[in-house]
Formats: sequence, structure tokens, C-alpha cells
Amino acid sequence: MTDIKRIAISTGGGDAPGLNAVIHAAVYAARNRGWEIFGIRDGLEGLLEPQNYPDGGLMKLTRRVVRDIAHLGGTILGTTNRGNPFTRQNGSDRAAELIQRFREHHLDALISVGGDGTLAIARELNEKGLRVIGVPKTIDNDLDSTAVTFGFDSAVSFATECIDRLHFTAESHRRVMIVEVMGRAAGWIALYSGIAGRADAILIPEIPYEITKVAAHVKRKTANRSRQYSIVIVAEGAKPVGGGVTLREAATAGHVERLGGVGEIVAAQLRERTGKETRAVVLGHLLRGGQPTSIDRSLGLTFGATAVRALAEGQDGVMVAINPPKIDYVPLKVATAKLKLVAGDGYGVMTARTLDISFGD
Repeated sequence: MTDIKRIAISTGGGDAPGLNAVIHAAVYAARNRGWEIFGIRDGLEGLLEPQNYPDGGLMKLTRRVVRDIAHLGGTILGTTNRGNPFTRQNGSDRAAELIQRFREHHLDALISVGGDGTLAIARELNEKGLRVIGVPKTIDNDLDSTAVTFGFDSAVSFATECIDRLHFTAESHRRVMIVEVMGRAAGWIALYSGIAGRADAILIPEIPYEITKVAAHVKRKTANRSRQYSIVIVAEGAKPVGGGVTLREAATAGHVERLGGVGEIVAAQLRERTGKETRAVVLGHLLRGGQPTSIDRSLGLTFGATAVRALAEGQDGVMVAINPPKIDYVPLKVATAKLKLVAGDGYGVMTARTLDISFGD
């Protein structure tokens, strides 16, 4: 199990600050053990469609290649959320072909870096015989088996900076500013940036809202002459009581549904109910960009180094997880079983309610 000479690393799903730090650490840790390490282009596409890449879809990773990337955003390997080998866009299953490509390149194991979707693919590949170590990545912080994922702190920090800036323009024009942030099923970004940014209301997927209650809260908060503006944070997956999420694009063959637009809807509804001038700002993919914070850089380095150590220790089919003060190896089946959602009685929500922040419920 520990007789390893060549390994591969891939980054799948949405990009997140800290991915290059993972790659950097994995390369240094692997090279320190005398292993060769290769990066698969664009998730797993580099092995599935090698003809599309000048280097055949595999990048040889050396210390020289990754020496100066740990602080950079994005991923030098590229990524995609449409590269599932089990369900290609034409309906084919190419998992067996993919595993054969690993054997042809004499790759002994895969470090798969991604969120719940990417790690679910990694789990299925592992069940078919490929040796896999998973690394949790998502700005949404919604993987249940690890206390934190890298990318989250960077997203919250940037969202908070944007909210801080919007306080000035909102106050100058006495407006209600609606800030839409990412968060399909989990409202962690909205919750923590909303608290840090001193928002008046936070709407998250876990707590369906009533717009009349949000409007009443905004009217009360803006009735004071000393503060005639308001800030409302909305996760893209927020939904009203009895309603569903707002979609920009429905799911089609080979394409996942695209959430978005709830911020504009909430802005229009609050304009009608409060009589206040409203504006909606969508942060969207800005939350994924930029350099990782020191926290996310450290997390990425820790995860990358630990993934290599896990292989050296004979681990297989697990995700590395940080649960202070320990680092755990969690079976991929367990790690992908459920999402970590914001608890209504958790300290984050309770802190916000104590600070008179409304969730519209």
C-alpha cells in the first residue's frame, strides 16, 4: 500500500483561494519522499481528453514549478465542474477508461481536491479500484466532516470588505442595499459576512424568510434619523416561506442549474413595502477570486502536506479533515454523505439575533 513512486493531483469544481497552496505543499511533500507528482489539467479532463492539451493533459510538478504559487488565487492546473467521468455530456461512462489512463501513466494514487461533487466522483473512482485521498475545498464551508474548508475565510473577508464600503454609499443616499453572496444550500458566507459587516438582515437557505417581516425590520431600523439606510445580505439559495430558490438557468443535459437573482427580487419587494430607494449588488464570482488570506493559505498548505502523509501511511479512500486539535482521515463515503448547514440554534445565528439582525422568520 505504501509502495508509491508516482502520484497525481487534480482540482475540480469551482475554484477557491488556497488551491495553489495545496498544490505547492503536495509537491514539496511528495518530492521530499522521492515521489514524482503530476497535475491533471482541468479536473480529470487532462486524462479523459489528452488531445486537447499541448502537454497531453499532465503537468509534471517540481519544486521549481510550484515554488512561487502558494499565495496566488485560482489553480495552475485549471478546473471544471462539468468533468464527471461517470456521466459525460453525451451520456457515456468513461470511468474505466480513466482508471486505465492512470495505469498507463504508472500513477499510483490520486489526490482529489474539491467540494462535495468532486469528492463524490473521487469516492466512486476509489470504489472501482483507484487509490484516492480527498482534500476538502469549498468557499461555502459546507462539508460536514471537517471543521473548516479553505476558501471560506477569503470569501467572507472579501464580502465583509464590500459590505463595509456599501455602508458609506447607502448612508449617503439613504438607501437599502441588498448584497447577494454565494451559498446554494448553506448560508455560512452570508451569516459571517453579515455579522462582521453589521448588516440589518441576513437571509439564508436554512431559514426561509417572510418578506413582510424583513420589510418591517428595515422600516424600524431606518426610522431613526441618525441611521436612515439599511444593509441586507442574501445568500443566492435563500428562499421565502413556502417558495423555492431563484434560478438564472435551469438544469439541462450536462449542465447544472444556476442560482441567482434573489437579490434583485428582494430589492424590488423591499422597495414596494418600505418606500425606500433600494439597490442590489451581486458579489458572485468575485468571492472566488483574489489571493487567499493567511488562514486559507495555511489551511491549503496543511491539507496538501497531510494528503501526501496519508498516502505514505497507507491510507486510501479517505478525505483529510481538520478538527482541532487533530487532523482526521474520514472515509469518503462519510465525508460526502451530507452537507454542513447553518443551525438555527447555533452560536452564529444566536449572535446575530442578539445583535438585532433579522432572518425574516
